Amino acid sequence: MASICIEVPKPKVLGPKNDPLHLIKTRKKTHNRPATIAGPMVRYSKLPFRLTCLHYNTDIVYTPMILAREFVRNKHARMADFSTNSRDSPLIVQVGVNNVTDLMRFVEMVSPYCDGIGINCGCPIKEQVREGIGSALIYNAELLTSMVRSVKEKYGDKVRLETKIRIHDDLKQTVALCDGLVDAGVDWITVHGRTRNTRSSVAVDLDAIKFIREHIKDQEIPIIANGDCFTYKDFKNIAEYTGVDGVMSARGILSNPALFSGVDKCPWSAVELFWHYAMELGTLPYQLLQHHLHCMLKSMDVSNALLKEMMLIQNTCELIDWFDENFILRRYHKEPLTEGTEIPYRTPQACNIGIGGLDALSIG
Repeated sequence: MASICIEVPKPKVLGPKNDPLHLIKTRKKTHNRPATIAGPMVRYSKLPFRLTCLHYNTDIVYTPMILAREFVRNKHARMADFSTNSRDSPLIVQVGVNNVTDLMRFVEMVSPYCDGIGINCGCPIKEQVREGIGSALIYNAELLTSMVRSVKEKYGDKVRLETKIRIHDDLKQTVALCDGLVDAGVDWITVHGRTRNTRSSVAVDLDAIKFIREHIKDQEIPIIANGDCFTYKDFKNIAEYTGVDGVMSARGILSNPALFSGVDKCPWSAVELFWHYAMELGTLPYQLLQHHLHCMLKSMDVSNALLKEMMLIQNTCELIDWFDENFILRRYHKEPLTEGTEIPYRTPQACNIGIGGLDALSIG
């Protein structure tokens, strides 16, 4: 099935199976755990990857951040930035925006084709911050709440609206921001437990997320924790410690799309499934396809020598041949895809190719 881009009518009606707010509020009752969420990642949260995550106990998926100003003005940007299909649900489209007008136009264009909109209030990239996008918004509460209020006053419960924020140095300021967003009508809030200036190498502040969860005035509003969820054990620990309604993973799920299914390393079944969706949909540039596979294989402890070989390949056809030479890679149209976790090396030599000088190399 070809991907369906934004110009193709596919209006969504929210119901129990695809309403993200309903899922977030009920997962503890129905599944005895908080909601599981694959977070937005620049370039990498594309359709084939989202479908792979949904196969492995991920409840909700996000697109990468889409810049509203480009999307609403440029048809080519719309074609490049957003593709979806009927299996891609529940889906949140994340937007980078700094004014009410662009946001309202964006919501009008996108909301029929997704299950919710998320405003990016956490991106720390300097270029975005200078334009008042991303984490700049947590220091402009008046603008952010006015954007939320404008969307909710027009659409109400027909459009689910989320804000993904970072924390302030003074957590009382973050709580005040959250309270303002609740008053404006936001449906849920995702909290990344780092400040705008905290590096990702510094541990996420779970105490801050817990503080916000406990002190926000409306305890019915769901809070999602984001940051440092690399394993299923991390997911359980974060959920238990903070008391949140859901946990979002980004870097962790990039390496292991099956993270929320409870396996510690990316299973081979996820590699085959991702290959299947990438070829079926044809929406990924080659460099993204290659990098996704590199992240997955690296998490499976494939040797550095094999990873280096793979990163030197420059096109999809050669990459498929390389996989066939080193692994048993099944095709969906010929036989059922693998359900197992172990790497099906084609030969013992492929399995042991890392022994030697090349194995010490790092691909970054």
